Amino acid sequence: MCYILFIKLLILFMPIILKKRENESNERLIRRFSRRIQTSGLLLRAKKRQHFERAKNKNQKRKDALRRIVRRTHNEYLRKVGLLDEEALPRNVRGGRSRR
Repeated sequence: MCYILFIKLLILFMPIILKKRENESNERLIRRFSRRIQTSGLLLRAKKRQHFERAKNKNQKRKDALRRIVRRTHNEYLRKVGLLDEEALPRNVRGGRSRR
């Protein structure tokens, strides 16, 4: 019996072929497969690409900065007028440090 296991990552398609040995349990086969992935470096590449974002161009950075400024000034105005409760905002919006 022959098992072929494939890992497909976004664009990268790299087959990892394992054949089930005689008297080998399925758990042992899965263990061998996961060890093969670890040693191939495929898992590291997948984790690096997982949260990859393209670099923004100059105009997009400007738009994002303007949007943040407008939102901040609007929230300050609402807070001064008394229409915005400070406890309702998340901590990082209130000016404290965000959790990362």
